[in-house]
Amino acid sequence: MQLCFTLSMPNVGSWNGSWSGNNQLYAVIRSFSKRQEINAASILEKRSFYYDFGDGWGASVRVTQPECGGVRKIRKATKGFCGYDWMIDEIIQHGRILTLQERRATA
Repeated sequence: MQLCFTLSMPNVGSWNGSWSGNNQLYAVIRSFSKRQEINAASILEKRSFYYDFGDGWGASVRVTQPECGGVRKIRKATKGFCGYDWMIDEIIQHGRILTLQERRATA
């Protein structure tokens, strides 16, 4: 099973109220083995995860299951994940994006 994680910034704390990446695709495809399919299904069921940076900025990670043939198109069009791959890792490991305090406590 493959899932597509797509990043957006719905809350923007910049001086002009916009994110420079608004018109770009920031997506990552992750593959799950048969053994991991239950975890992948629960992530897919939630569909959306939000992280508040606490400074006016907020990130949203939307999870979808790509259509047949869609993986190649996504991989070709994506600009990466802006260094926020850790959000995907936390969604997979914890079922959500941890708060900064939670992340510090687990380090």
